[in-house]
Amino acid sequence: MALNTISRSLHDVGLAAWFGGTLANAVALNSAAGETRRLSDAGAVVNAGWDKWTPVNAAAIGANLVGSVGQLWGNKARIGSQQGVGTMSIVKTGLTVAALGVTGYSRILGKRVSQHADVPVQDGTTPSEQTPDDVAGAQRQLKALQWAVPALTGALLVVSAFAGEQQRTASVIDGIRKRISG
Repeated sequence: MALNTISRSLHDVGLAAWFGGTLANAVALNSAAGETRRLSDAGAVVNAGWDKWTPVNAAAIGANLVGSVGQLWGNKARIGSQQGVGTMSIVKTGLTVAALGVTGYSRILGKRVSQHADVPVQDGTTPSEQTPDDVAGAQRQLKALQWAVPALTGALLVVSAFAGEQQRTASVIDGIRKRISG
């Protein structure tokens, strides 16, 4: 029982930080960087913010993944015996893989932007006329991706809530009954 509590806590806290941090950075940091007086300061501010967030985000993602594996292990019997749990697990795994992919690609783009610490930009995802082409291209992609990560991790939160509902006694009994009856 304690192992399941630990794995669920790692999963949930890691996912909450992954979702919340990327959403906060998309909503606040990227646009707030544009409030600086000089366009080159905006680039430096947003790069510093994302560079400070990256190790925390990596730890959050790691905690989520460790917790996810623990939850799969702890619920392996239900995955095969309770109707709907296997499908939910596949959906959750697919969303996790997609969120990891988008997060990883966003970091690659972010590094491209971050290599130019004092590049002139309008804000974290909007180039200025003076922004070098490679940075401007990365920023345009990041403008969309900054919303994709919280959308995917938010969807994971919803699926996780659904998974919790599947563990209610009535749901377990009904799911096993449906699995047996075909």
